[in-house]
Amino acid sequence: KNTDGKYFTVEEYQESIKEFQTDKDGQLVMLYATDQDAQYTYIEKAKERGYDVLLMEGALDNHYINHMEQKLEKSKFARVDADTIDKLIAKDLDIPSKLTEEQQNEIKPLFEVAVDTKSYTIVFESLSESDHPVSITQPEFMRRMKDMQEMGGGGMSFYGDLPDQYNLVVNSNHSLVNDLLTEEDGDRKQQL
Repeated sequence: KNTDGKYFTVEEYQESIKEFQTDKDGQLVMLYATDQDAQYTYIEKAKERGYDVLLMEGALDNHYINHMEQKLEKSKFARVDADTIDKLIAKDLDIPSKLTEEQQNEIKPLFEVAVDTKSYTIVFESLSESDHPVSITQPEFMRRMKDMQEMGGGGMSFYGDLPDQYNLVVNSNHSLVNDLLTEEDGDRKQQL
């Protein structure tokens, strides 16, 4: 079932998304969400790009996804909030960054003060100017392992003991991020 409430067989779904959701390596990427309300902005961003998102909110869906990835050739599942949409379905599109590495290093401390750097890794990415200035993602592999451990996924108990890790993705092409460079007032810069 997708987030629009439409049901498909696996074959029907693969056929319906293959034109838009095949990455540059020829792999079919099936995006999914586990909570339609909590992941609303990520789902909408995917839909803006013409992508479809499955709704996988059942208790066994995590195990089903792992099983289907082993069964289906040249296909993978990606949670819609596991990374930026451009990285989830990588195309041969290269967006140049408006910020140099030195400028990114100048801005990075502003974000490091705002978050716990033990749990968040600050990453600058060259995204579309219309994308959000900042996004928070959690790597797919770690999330799946922790979810399986919570369900008693045998042999994976050590994943449940690991602290949650997130990526704070800063859009180096967003105007608000660029404003941080030109702002002279330190208080205003911190407020931005």
